[in-house]
Amino acid sequence: MTTNDLVDEGSIDDGPTDDGPTDDGLIDDDVRRAEARRLRVDPGLSRSQLMERFGVGNGTLTDWLQGLDPPEWTRRPRARDDLREQAVALRHAGSTVPKIAATLGVSKSTAYQWTKHLPLDRSPAEKAERQRRHMADMREARWEPHRKARDAERVAVHQQLSSWVGELTDRELVLIGTVAYWCEGTREKPWHKSANSMEFINNDPHLILLFLRYVELLGLRRESLTYRLSIHESADIAAATGWWADLAGVSLERFRKASVKTHNPSTVRHHIGDSYRGCLIVRLPKSSRLYWEVEAVMEGIAASGDDWGAASM
Repeated sequence: MTTNDLVDEGSIDDGPTDDGPTDDGLIDDDVRRAEARRLRVDPGLSRSQLMERFGVGNGTLTDWLQGLDPPEWTRRPRARDDLREQAVALRHAGSTVPKIAATLGVSKSTAYQWTKHLPLDRSPAEKAERQRRHMADMREARWEPHRKARDAERVAVHQQLSSWVGELTDRELVLIGTVAYWCEGTREKPWHKSANSMEFINNDPHLILLFLRYVELLGLRRESLTYRLSIHESADIAAATGWWADLAGVSLERFRKASVKTHNPSTVRHHIGDSYRGCLIVRLPKSSRLYWEVEAVMEGIAASGDDWGAASM
C-alpha cells in the first residue's frame, strides 16, 4: 500500500490538535475579562465575588483587573488617620518619637513611620533648645514625687508647730520683738552714739505685724508712727503703698514719700511682678529712751546664758 492510498483511505487525521487554545477560546477569555472588569466598576463586585462568578483563580483575576482601582466600599477604613495627623502635629511641635508614641498610645515603630519624613531639628539652635527641654522634663519627672512628699511634710510641720506656739505672753512678745529689732532695726554706731529715732525695715508682712504688736505693747499707737517704702522704680508704688497701709491698719497720710531704687542693668532681679511691694520702713519718732530699753533687754537676753555672759553690746 502506498502513501497515497493511506491518504485516500483517511488514515491520516487532519483535525484539531492539542497544540494550543483555539481562536474561539481566546475570544471567550477576552469577553469574560471585559465582563469582569465591567462588573468590578459597576456595580463594584469584590474579588471573591468575581472569582466565584467566573470560576477563575486569584492570579487570573489579578491579570484581568490590572489597572483598575478597587471599589470605594472595599477599601479598608483608615481609622488611624486622625492619629497620624496628631503625630505629625506633635512632631512639628518638637516631640520625639518615644514621646509621640506614649502620647498617642501607639508603638514607637508606628510613630516613626508616621513622622520619619519630618526632621526633629531644623537648626543647631533648635536641637540645643530641644535637648534643654528634654533634660528639664527628665528632672521634673525624677524629682516631682520627692517635691510632693516634701511639700506635704512641710505643711504638716507648719500645722503642728504653729498651733504649738499658741498665744504669746507680754514677756515673750517683748523678748521676740527686741531680738527682731536688733536684727532688722537701726542701731547706734560706735562713732555716733545718739539714736533719736528708731527705724525698723523689712519686706516680710509677718515680721512687720509682729513689730507693730511689739511697739503697741510698749505704749505706742500705730497712727503715731510714720511709714515709708523702699521700693524699685519698676514697681507700682501707689498700689504697694495702699497694700502696706491696709496691712498695718493705718491711713495713707502716715506714709512719707517712698525711697525709690533706680534700675541697675547688671543686677538680675527675681522679686518682680504683682507680689513685689518693696520694704516697709517703720519709724518711731523721738524714741531715744525706748532705744535704751531695747538695748538693755537685748543685753539681758545675751547675758542669760553662760556662753553669752561676756557679750559686748
